[in-house]
Amino acid sequence: MNEETNVSFKETKILSFGEILIGTDFSIESENKAIKVKNLMAELTNIVLEEYNDGDKSPVKSLLFDHAVGEIVSAQMAIVKVITFKN
Repeated sequence: MNEETNVSFKETKILSFGEILIGTDFSIESENKAIKVKNLMAELTNIVLEEYNDGDKSPVKSLLFDHAVGEIVSAQMAIVKVITFKN
C-alpha cells in the first residue's frame, strides 16, 4: 500500500537578543512610531551585545554592559510612553 503523506513545514525565525529583550520583531515593518522606536532600540541592544562579546571581558565591562542594556530598556519604555500618551 502506497500512501502519500503531506508534510508541511513552518518557518520559524530565531529572534535576536535585542528583539527578545525589547519585545519586537524586525520583520514587522510599520509606519507606527512606537514600533519604529522598539526596532531601533533592539538594534542598539544588538550592537552593544556585539561590542561586549568582542575582546576581553572584565568585571567592569560586564557591569557597564548590564547598566547600558538596562538604560536602553528604560529609554525605550519612556519614549514609547511619550509617543502613545493620551490626555
